[in-house]
Amino acid sequence: MPPKVPQSISATAHAKVNLHLGCGDVRDDGFHELVTVFQSLSLPTTVTLTEIRDGDAEGHVARLTVSGDSAAHVPTDESNLAWRAVIAAVEAAESKVPKVAAIHIDKSIPVAGGMAGGSADAAAALVAAREFFELPLTDADLMSLAADLGSDVPFCLIGGTALGTGRGENLAPVLVRGEYHWALALAKGGLSTPEVFRTIDRLRADRDVPRAAAPDDLMKALASGSADELAAHLANDLQPAAISLKPELRTTLRAGLDGGALAGIVSGSGPTTAFLCRDREHALDVAAHLATSGTCAATLTASGPAAGARLVKSPPRRA
Repeated sequence: MPPKVPQSISATAHAKVNLHLGCGDVRDDGFHELVTVFQSLSLPTTVTLTEIRDGDAEGHVARLTVSGDSAAHVPTDESNLAWRAVIAAVEAAESKVPKVAAIHIDKSIPVAGGMAGGSADAAAALVAAREFFELPLTDADLMSLAADLGSDVPFCLIGGTALGTGRGENLAPVLVRGEYHWALALAKGGLSTPEVFRTIDRLRADRDVPRAAAPDDLMKALASGSADELAAHLANDLQPAAISLKPELRTTLRAGLDGGALAGIVSGSGPTTAFLCRDREHALDVAAHLATSGTCAATLTASGPAAGARLVKSPPRRA
């Protein structure tokens, strides 16, 4: 009898862009009060758990590997969010798991780019771990674990378009018509999210920095399905801080608009800049202009909204 093929389970999740990011003052717990509108983008990360026959039976995770364009910048130890998500799921279920899993991440999301790359890894890992270890966890259990892992992880679990409040973990779906297309400009080097938040606090202490209004008009634009209407209402309170830390982002934003984008915005805490376009061909044109402008390290195109975290169906095995 041939040896049994080791079990392998994969799940995928997607990047995000903040169409609106209103940042309030710092709270007693050290987080900032946020009002944000997330949209998931068609840039995936895939997390695969594979059973190790001769692995270390004392631990749930024997090793972690990463592939993809951003692989060199992703930690492969216990600080990795996917690793932490797998351990959190197993511990929350209080289950005895006889299997040892190797974790592999295949990334298409920029690291430290303000697009929830690590959070998407964690969301996919939670979904994969529940299936791989056959854990008795509900969707609500996964959402609770996601909130403990990071502010963006709950949204990466559900995907689509959503209004986030609190530190971003309290979510409500937003009505969206149509598909939205983006050209993305990747900066050289990343930005630390905590540093961006500290910088916006400092800027506000030093001078009067305008704050984004409530996203009511933006959500009406999303319901209309008009990219031109949406373009008028993109907002990010963290953009001045990101530009303060990386002044070259101002040049990138100008280059995208010069290339014909409807609007441009720093994605989340940056430094990726996202440019709203009319359709896929328009996004490709804007990305091509940015690529030749010398203002960014690389470009991507994406569309949204994309799906939440879900299992990836494997092809049937041959007998």
